[in-house]
Amino acid sequence: MMKTDEIEKEIQSIVSFPDEKFIEIIREVGFECDCCGKCCTSEFNDHVFLLDDDTERLIKNCGSGFLRPAPYFDVCDNLGRFYVMGYALKNKPGGECIFYTSGKCEHYAIRPDICRIFPYMLHREPDEEGNIEFRQVGGLNRHGLYHNDISDETCKEILKTVKKYESDFLRQKLGFIREIEKHFKKHNLKQSRQMYDRMMREYAKGKDIEVYVFFRGTFKKEIISKHIINS
Repeated sequence: MMKTDEIEKEIQSIVSFPDEKFIEIIREVGFECDCCGKCCTSEFNDHVFLLDDDTERLIKNCGSGFLRPAPYFDVCDNLGRFYVMGYALKNKPGGECIFYTSGKCEHYAIRPDICRIFPYMLHREPDEEGNIEFRQVGGLNRHGLYHNDISDETCKEILKTVKKYESDFLRQKLGFIREIEKHFKKHNLKQSRQMYDRMMREYAKGKDIEVYVFFRGTFKKEIISKHIINS
């Protein structure tokens, strides 16, 4: 897990990433969504991570039945309880997003922020010179339309949305790490890789596990089983 000072440095790097350079990249890629729906399937994504604002907006409009703890649990304590930095959307049994129905998103107007910025993102891993680089999530010409003319207004909106998402994601991660540190100290807990591996084996066999999801500065307890996680 990254150190808090490293995350703070990344946030600042994203904020200071030259607007002109990013707009140049946006123009070069020229992506436009054609509603093919591929990014809503397991072909391109195995989960849709939700920022806290996404979670609140979707709960307000859709209820909470679509939620699950984000996969790839970040931490396991010595008592066998997992911790993760946010919620994700459930998937259908075939791997499609729970909101993807009849070839389109049922809640497109209020879709999560990660869906809004796809495929424009800033890479969160530095290159050899320590610079944060732009990356595409999906391959060229495998979905959507590329090399279109993008207006100045659209470029600026994409730029603003991407920088906000990336910064908010890292701030949520920063809050998660700080709260984990306080929680473990208060309750005399320790991280345990051995317990993590043991509980993941039990989880794979269908055993219920406790997952504490970081949401709005606190941990929300969830009980999940592998056979119901995507139902």
